[in-house]
Formats: sequence, structure tokens, C-alpha cells
Amino acid sequence: MSEKILGAMDRRNLLKVLGLSAAAIGGSSALSGCSGLQGAGNASGSGVLKIGFVSPQTGPLAGFATADKFVVEKVQEALRNGFTAGGSNRKIEIIVKDTQSSATRASAVTKELITQDQVDFIVGSGTPDTTNPVADQCEASGVPNVSTITPWEAWFHGRGGKPGEGFKYTSTFFFGMQQFADCFTPMWERIGASNRNVAALWPDDSDANAFRAGLTPLAAAKGFKMIDGGAYQNGASDFSSSIAKFKAENAEIFTCTPIPPDFQTFWKQAAQQGYRPKLATVAKVMLFPSEAEALGNLTKNIACAVWWSPGHPYTSSLDGTTARQLADGFTETSGKQWTQALGSVYSLFEVAVESFKNANDPKDKEDVAEKLRNLKTTGMSGPLDFTTGPQPGIALLRPVGGQWRPGSKFPWDITVVDNTPNKDIPIGAELEATSA
Repeated sequence: MSEKILGAMDRRNLLKVLGLSAAAIGGSSALSGCSGLQGAGNASGSGVLKIGFVSPQTGPLAGFATADKFVVEKVQEALRNGFTAGGSNRKIEIIVKDTQSSATRASAVTKELITQDQVDFIVGSGTPDTTNPVADQCEASGVPNVSTITPWEAWFHGRGGKPGEGFKYTSTFFFGMQQFADCFTPMWERIGASNRNVAALWPDDSDANAFRAGLTPLAAAKGFKMIDGGAYQNGASDFSSSIAKFKAENAEIFTCTPIPPDFQTFWKQAAQQGYRPKLATVAKVMLFPSEAEALGNLTKNIACAVWWSPGHPYTSSLDGTTARQLADGFTETSGKQWTQALGSVYSLFEVAVESFKNANDPKDKEDVAEKLRNLKTTGMSGPLDFTTGPQPGIALLRPVGGQWRPGSKFPWDITVVDNTPNKDIPIGAELEATSA
């Protein structure tokens, strides 16, 4: 979202657009509270660096944490011999906390990591409901923190970030509205629609309102007109009015940012009512194979932003593991299909380790935070530059366009069909119409 657009909003509206939702508190950690290379009895040693890891391992956001246990184990394995930081060999202890998909609990477990576990660094992943409260606690307590899988605007502006100044202890890497536009509009251009109308299914929630405010003008700059289906409430069961509007406007291109169950309902109703857009480019949904399997044949050629895949030509900065090896290892270990979160969560630990290595004293939180804010590194998510982002301390990923296609080992798989934003990523197939 550009500063010009943001400047047009008053603070109240901005916080409404980018604010957090809170879920109920309950349940227990899915990965256990402590997982480390060093035994808990040795944790107080000066050679041990503690990393707290916060993610939604249970609850409605648990899909984002499917690979977390595997990633923690891979990082532990890669760092089993330690690494040099501050002139001596350091071992890592990883302490895992489950938010249970609650923003309130995310804040609470972060406090535990800081005050009880006395961690040296905290990493977090999985939507603003996790990343923002975790970052707020870290900023207030002076603990270095990096997060991912949250649009940067929601993380930065939702936390009251000051343009040009940013935060002292907290950083993030992912992408935002401009990158969504860079990913989606080339596919819109290529699909051969008869007009420039784009159907937009956007509910009245923080994520969708950010798209409504940010993607609309970026699309308009490319000559596309958003046809907003109306700000409905999450959990809606009847999308007939939106479908009728999209059909009346002959919107052959479709985009959306609903919660996954609502997209499933909408997409099935759209097919029943004869609305089959030539190309569907979706956000927030169709990130996980389970969603594709639930739609069956209606999944074919739905497009989404792909920020990490086994085909990305990137390797681990910890031990040289390739993206393909990481994905295959997850499948062999768990029997499950890879997800995009696998690469991003792995990179959280890469960033933490590089920040420790660059610091004169890895136990000096201000030193580590300063190195994090100015970090340039390359690893499982490719090049990350926290010095040239849209705001200080933010590194941008460049997602490419992918489509769901019938798979070989699993029912459905994502295939890259457009690499306009990032030529480093190989194309796996040609772009096809969703309604083909």
C-alpha cells in the first residue's frame, strides 16, 4: 500500500482496516514447550542462545503451522555442532509456544518467553493474529524479533509504525499489496478476457479491507476496474447477490480474500449459478492442499501467489539443503504434502542465526536487533534485504503466479505459470483459463 493511499486514511480507519481480531483462548501446545539441542539444565550457560518460536499450532489457523515441528527438527539437526558468534561456539535452544490461533494468547506466551524463559530472540509466523502481538511484546521488552506470513502493511501500519523510522527490535519479511498486484495483474493481462472488470469477493474484515484499500488503486493504475461484491460478514452462507453482480458486470476475472470456508461455499454456489470466471486469482485461501481436495474438480486452474515452492532455486544458509530436499524431507517424514509456509518458517531461524553471527555479542539484545534491522542474507527464501524494504527493517519476497493442477503423488499440486515478478523461479506449465 503506497504512502499516498495511506495518507488519505485517518488513523481510526487505518486501524480498522489493518487491525487484529482475537479468538478464544484454550488448549495446549502442539509441539511441546521446550525443544532444544542443549538440555534444559544447561540452558543458563553462556554458550547457549535461546530462540522462542510462536505460531498457531492448534485452532482455525493451524494450517499455517503444519510443518513447524519438522522445521524445528531440521534446524536443530543443521546446528547440532553449533556455530561461531561473538568469538565462541554457540549452541541453540528452541522453545516452542502455541498461540492456539488467538491473538490474546500470542501476547501471553510471548511474555512467558521473555520473562520466564529469558530467550535471546523470538520468531513468529502465521497471520497478524500471531505476528503483531508477538512483535508488540518484543518491542516493549527490548527483545529481537522477526516474523513472516503477514502482509507487511498489516504488520507495520497495524502496529502504528512511523514511516521512515520503523521499529528498533522487530522486523519482518513477506510481501504486500504492490507484490500482490505485480503477481496477479500479469496473469490478468495474459488470460484474454473481453474486458478489464475484476470481480472482488471481499468481506468486512481486516485482511479484505486492506486489499479493498490497497489493491483497488494499484489495479486501476493498470487499467482494471474492481467490481466489489459487497462487504459481507464472515461465515455467510448465501453469495447469490455477489454472484449476480459479477455476472451483470461480465467480470471474467475474479479475485478474493475470504476465510477458507466462505470461499468453498462461494465457489460451489458460483458454479451452480453459472458464474465461471475465465481466471480466478485468490489470496488468503487455497494455500493448503486440504482446501484443494475439498473442492474436487472445481479446484482446477485456480491461481494464487506462490512465495515458496520445491522448485524455487534456493538453499539453506545453515547446511545447504535445497528447497526440493526440504519439501521432500517433510513429505517423507510426515506423509503430508509440502506447503508454502515450510520455506518461510525455516528462514525465520536462518535470519535469527545470521543476526547472532553478525553481532559482536550475541547476548546483547540491542546489538543483535541492530544487526537484524540491517541484515542482508540469502537462504531458503532467497535473498532477504532488510535495509531496502518499503519501511526500515522490512524485507520483501517476490511471489509468482501459480495454478492448482492435478498432481501425481497427491490429488492436487501448485504449478508456477507466470514468473513476471521473479525470473529466478522456473515456470512449470502454461497459464490456463480457470473455467477451461
